[in-house]
Amino acid sequence: MSSRNLIRILAVSGFAGTFSSRAVEPMVGIISRDLTSDPQTIALLSAAFALPYAFIQPILGPIGDALGKERVMKVALALLFAALAGSVVAPNLTILFLLRIVAGTAAGGAVPVSIALIGDRVEMAQRQVALSRYLVAVILGQLAGSSFAGLIAEFVGWRGVFVLSTAMMAAALAATVLGFRNAPPGGRFDMGAALQRYRDILANPRALALFSFVFVEAIALFGIFPYVAPLLEQSGGGGAAQAGFAIGGFAVGGLIYSVLVTWLLRTLGIQKILVVGGISASIALVAIGLTTDWTSYGLALMLMGLGFYMLHNTFQAQVTEVAPSARASAVALHAFSFFVGQALGVVFMGFGLRHIGLTASTGIAAAIILGVGVTASIVLMLPRFQTRGR
Repeated sequence: MSSRNLIRILAVSGFAGTFSSRAVEPMVGIISRDLTSDPQTIALLSAAFALPYAFIQPILGPIGDALGKERVMKVALALLFAALAGSVVAPNLTILFLLRIVAGTAAGGAVPVSIALIGDRVEMAQRQVALSRYLVAVILGQLAGSSFAGLIAEFVGWRGVFVLSTAMMAAALAATVLGFRNAPPGGRFDMGAALQRYRDILANPRALALFSFVFVEAIALFGIFPYVAPLLEQSGGGGAAQAGFAIGGFAVGGLIYSVLVTWLLRTLGIQKILVVGGISASIALVAIGLTTDWTSYGLALMLMGLGFYMLHNTFQAQVTEVAPSARASAVALHAFSFFVGQALGVVFMGFGLRHIGLTASTGIAAAIILGVGVTASIVLMLPRFQTRGR
């Protein structure tokens, strides 16, 4: 299978999975009114999806390495389809919460496994570009889910949005089953072998550095997102719809990166891309701390998206090569580090906003992400961190 066809197959599930993960956030008010619950409780549906997604990673990684990544993807997408279909007819909030937990667990077998598959099938010289092409679908799903699901729900209700999500996932499952119908059979799962793979990965200095960078990156950049809407409302800079469009600027920045990635790699190289990515994201965070209207937020988040993907796409490409024989396990630890960092970032930003204010909080985050870019550009080039696992 050509890399282009591989990315096309994976892109369908990448878009559908990301749309389903982000679609709930803009529908919080609609769901709360329909199920007669307070918005703060409904907002926890996002955590019900995100936390299982993170904590299933160390389990799915070795299973993918042992049984076959294609097989794991098929099962994961089938479970995600069932959870989304069940959400359409969920009779109460308790059932909806349980289905979001199942959905988050299943979604953990989509994007990270797809990244590992690209690592398996695309040579390292072309891998960062290939990953960026796949990320276009993920970013578009993020953009559609975060910016447009709320608008769609105004016309068809939140259950109608879940119908749309289910239809997308049905297409993704069909594309995956048909596209990987000739995939090689997997082996057998061995717990001892799985633990040994993790020991080997964690003994690799380059792997530990990459996991650390992505963990701190997520803390610095993703803490601000849940607070964009209330901050805009408090400042009179816009409402929920404007907040959705502003947040969509982050995805637009990612799309700009995907267009520029080949030129960036050729012109700057990996080391300078990391530095420029850190600088761009740092400037964006400072700007967020100094602005009050939604258009300025959107422009700042666009710059943040560009800087984030310059950093993150580089880390993703590098982590696929730290353990070629245990690629799914390495990518799983990478994803686990990233999503745990996201969760902590929200907590830290909330603490900062309450105690030192927006400008100081984003200023600290800006200094941290600048440090990530500069430090990574130095550390990843050191001889000690060039080691590659088996």
